[in-house]
Amino acid sequence: MPSFDIVSEVNHVEIRNAVEQANKEIANRFDFKGSDARVELGEKESSVTVYADDEFKLRQVRDVLTGKLAKRGVDTRAFESGRMEPVGGNKVKEVIKVIEGIEQERAKSLVRLIKESKLKVQPSIQGDALRISGAKKDTLQDAIALVRKSVTDLPLQFKNFRD
Repeated sequence: MPSFDIVSEVNHVEIRNAVEQANKEIANRFDFKGSDARVELGEKESSVTVYADDEFKLRQVRDVLTGKLAKRGVDTRAFESGRMEPVGGNKVKEVIKVIEGIEQERAKSLVRLIKESKLKVQPSIQGDALRISGAKKDTLQDAIALVRKSVTDLPLQFKNFRD
């Protein structure tokens, strides 16, 4: 029976490269000379921390990082910004979480969406992924089109398409 998986993944190698490129640009930019502006990758690459001297520079560093991520092909919808926190003196930091996998509530709403569409496919939740199986490839492609059209705030990939 043909099937495919819906997953939400990011390429950690590209994130690491984008962070390194952002740090190089920040080190070379004139407006960041003498400041403590930098980007650090968290443990297990599940977060990115942005440091700066003030709120304005923090936004600039975040813009540099976003630009580097976009150039490397990393979808910026996979990042969830945190609160700006003061760090000793007048310095600030912001922790940005990397979102991977489809959370349970979101997966349930996707299953409900697919079932309400009356397509002849069977969705099932498998951990942090969603498996869709059906009798025909055409109905599976219709399911992909439906999910692509309805989900805009989460980067989704369609993998393991099998006959």
